[in-house]
Amino acid sequence: MTAQPALTERSARVVAAAKLLRHPGRKRAGRFLAEGPNLVQGALARGLALELFATAEAAERHADLLAGAPIPVHPVTARAAKALSETVTPPGLVAVCAVPDTTVADLSEPRLVLVAVGLSEPGNAGTMIRTAHAMGADAVVLVGHSVDPYNGKCLRSSAGSIFGIPVLVEPDADAALAALRAAGLQTLATTLDGEIDLDDADGLLAAPTAWVFGPEAHGLPGALAAAADHRVRIAMPGDAESLNVASAAAICLYLSARARRRR
Repeated sequence: MTAQPALTERSARVVAAAKLLRHPGRKRAGRFLAEGPNLVQGALARGLALELFATAEAAERHADLLAGAPIPVHPVTARAAKALSETVTPPGLVAVCAVPDTTVADLSEPRLVLVAVGLSEPGNAGTMIRTAHAMGADAVVLVGHSVDPYNGKCLRSSAGSIFGIPVLVEPDADAALAALRAAGLQTLATTLDGEIDLDDADGLLAAPTAWVFGPEAHGLPGALAAAADHRVRIAMPGDAESLNVASAAAICLYLSARARRRR
């Protein structure tokens, strides 16, 4: 007995989608997976979702969300949903999404941008994207050998903000910073030995700014830090050696957002 054509086609779609769980598959296809109702809703609202997979249970639970979906919804078994998931308890709802093709040149008069150089931890990347979105930033730029923002952990850590703010991937750090300067942004690099204390930087923060953060283990490369318009240190009255990079970003972006509100 031969397999039913519809079932065979559906299985092939699941197999193709499962390849997007790995970075090479995402890079090759220019697509990624968004799992769970929060991310799926964001992908639909942004117009990036191309197709959906849903178990019978998930389809019933999220009937309102799926009813308005302008894309195909493929019913799948719990086993197939697990093959598309990186979580311990799969929600049974997954969207295949297109990776947006956005560059710094596409940003319209940016006022606040978060730049992360060589960021390797997806949880930190997702948290920084979420923070930037919350603080009204215009974009997040991941430069150099940074984490893929469309891996599952980063997507989940962003809590849907990956769809609320442009997230750009620029392998060439120098080119990315040059483009941001050309867009009218000053560059402020966070360093432990910065010549300006963040407490004394109020006069700088109201201007259009690209905050530049390096990886926790080594900090910003010396050449990039030196090329910034200013190097800023965050006072730490406690005994900790350093701040988590996502925490440092939250402090700096909050103060920039506050300065903009007070203008």
